[in-house]
Amino acid sequence: MQFPLQAHFPAASRLVFGCMQLGGDWDRGATTALQHQRAFSALDAAIEGGITCFDHADIYTLGKSERVFGDYLRQSGIEREQLFIQSKCGIRLATSEQPGYYDFSAAHIRQSVDASLQRLGCDYLDLLLLHRPDPLMQPREVAAVFSDLHAQGKVRAFGVSNMAWPQLQWLQQALEQPLIANQLEMSLANYHWLEETILTGMPAGSQCHFSAGTVEFCQLRDIQLQAWGSLAQGLFSGGRLPRTDAEHKTATLVQQLAADYQVSAEAIVLAWLLRHPAAIQPVIGSLSVARIQACLQATQIELSREHWYRLYCAVRGQALP
Repeated sequence: MQFPLQAHFPAASRLVFGCMQLGGDWDRGATTALQHQRAFSALDAAIEGGITCFDHADIYTLGKSERVFGDYLRQSGIEREQLFIQSKCGIRLATSEQPGYYDFSAAHIRQSVDASLQRLGCDYLDLLLLHRPDPLMQPREVAAVFSDLHAQGKVRAFGVSNMAWPQLQWLQQALEQPLIANQLEMSLANYHWLEETILTGMPAGSQCHFSAGTVEFCQLRDIQLQAWGSLAQGLFSGGRLPRTDAEHKTATLVQQLAADYQVSAEAIVLAWLLRHPAAIQPVIGSLSVARIQACLQATQIELSREHWYRLYCAVRGQALP
């Protein structure tokens, strides 16, 4: 089944490799030889497994993740055109003099893109995402810089991250180019985007912390939904211990289904997202070669409707209304 991003980039892979952990620690220290080696091994495993999409942000490990990826491109000899590379901008990290804040000004977007391209050693980004909603955003200002970046060949397509459908619509009305992606936190653990679907008009739905209709809006407009945090930090696959009764039961069910489908627990967790008709693109960010290979198994199976709902009911801790 084709997913929305493939309409623009036919070679895009179903899974995205998140590069946040490349580069080592979030400090100004240089990336060590061991950190380089771990990053290169992870990227090798991802590419050998068929992943062509790579997700960056200008702030990841203070720019070191993009720099390490650029080193990998140069040393591996992989042609730039064989990969889909996206990055994000708009977050200014806190310093001793100022708080952290969001910045969608034209100057900051332009500066961020130029810096990312320099670190990556690339001439263009396939996709640029605005990282988090900036309450001070001026859509026409964003539209002008997007048009310049597109005309200069520095960015081929644009999207957003962590935006609800009214924000998407508010920005889109000023743009010449269509927004083609929205990256949200979506996982078996963070299922509130589903809760509002089944609890519409019900008192229980008021407890959901998501914008009702965003998933449907993106489907309607063929906007690619990308899921960050898709593995829930290993909550159901051994990365961290479940705490609630519902989490324990879900983790047990994930293990049972992994045995039934003869795949890894990570594959079941990701397959739950992949089964949704919105054609969600999970972003995985592990540096473990074994875990990357475990995640790749998700594309080899399709959960049955019954199993999908069993997982959903298990994690929500109660039957559907």
